[in-house]
Amino acid sequence: MSDSPAPSAAATPSGPAGAGSPLSGPSAAAGPATDSAPSGGPGYASRVLGLLAGGAAGDALGYTVEFSSLDQIRADYGDAGVAHPLQVPAIRDGGTIPVSDDTQLTLFVLDGLLDWIEWANEGTMADPAASVWLSCLRWYRTQTGQIPEGAPPPPTRWLDAHPELQVRRAPGNACLSGLSAKDMGLPRQPQNPDSKGCGTVMRSAPYGMVPGLEDHLVVSLARQGAVLTHGHPAAWTAAAAFALMVSRLMAGRGFAEAVTEALDWLVTVPDDGGTAAAVRAAIELAGPADGSAEGPAPLPGTLPAELGEGWVAEEALAVAVYAVLVTGGEATQPTTHFRAALHLAVNHGGDSDSTASLTGQLLGARYGMEVFPDGAVPAWIGEREVIAEAAQRWTAATS
Repeated sequence: MSDSPAPSAAATPSGPAGAGSPLSGPSAAAGPATDSAPSGGPGYASRVLGLLAGGAAGDALGYTVEFSSLDQIRADYGDAGVAHPLQVPAIRDGGTIPVSDDTQLTLFVLDGLLDWIEWANEGTMADPAASVWLSCLRWYRTQTGQIPEGAPPPPTRWLDAHPELQVRRAPGNACLSGLSAKDMGLPRQPQNPDSKGCGTVMRSAPYGMVPGLEDHLVVSLARQGAVLTHGHPAAWTAAAAFALMVSRLMAGRGFAEAVTEALDWLVTVPDDGGTAAAVRAAIELAGPADGSAEGPAPLPGTLPAELGEGWVAEEALAVAVYAVLVTGGEATQPTTHFRAALHLAVNHGGDSDSTASLTGQLLGARYGMEVFPDGAVPAWIGEREVIAEAAQRWTAATS
């Protein structure tokens, strides 16, 4: 927690979305988590680190081929495409693979929520939406070198001391333009009203990580976070649906149940921007999700064209759902499932860092650090140390 005053409606030019709602105040972060293993699965700390590291692994691999066609990927890496990090030239030269803006923004959203939770733990009211906005402005500064003129100066926090995050790696145009305004985007007045790029869903996992947060609050936080940069209905519904899936998986539920319950919520939204149809298509194309699959799909695999390329929010979500469901049932070994699902999510001609990041986050939330053979954050992820620190700080504040 910084020494600056807690973010509040009065502290922001236009006031945070939902000011005065149940989201404001220490009671919003319902119930601390424990490190017990729900349903006999991995413990809470393992799931937190697994989600962040799994997402970063997918992001890093996908970022290496993000702007390549599938034919080009296979020409560069063989018929199987990118199936192992040792194929990447930077690894062969003894280096590491960097993450993209997907992981950067996920960490800054996480830190915004962490700031709110730390204030709550001290008994001080703070607005979570404002906290996330101020944290995203700090990310914006890492990309542009400055805070938008007229915007409130965000407090300095631990994440700002990591120079490895202060680099520009293909940030989305809407993310930059949405955060360039002096006022905070609101549900009734969003930034970039017609934009539905995947820049919302790819940073929305932290909303599902808050222990004990009720579904309507997960949805509200995800929506308020999305409209900071994107205003199309699909941008926020995809973000909220993904956060709900993460919430279920963190609580020890299975993939099929998490996806089905998120879809059940989506069909209640009058204008979901097509997100429900995209998720439904992913489920149908993946086939029966009853845990009967004996193992992952054979390599190499290709994504169905019907799912799209992941450049927009609902397509990115659909690709991740498909990749997780089609590559194994609930009995599949975590490391096998992880590698097969990432293979699908990385090797296509679309927004591969976002689709692979979402896929890795879902698998990490379900299996924890069991997705990695040695149970440690892979050494080939360039930002592995800050990822581990973020997980540790989050777990300490929410346990």
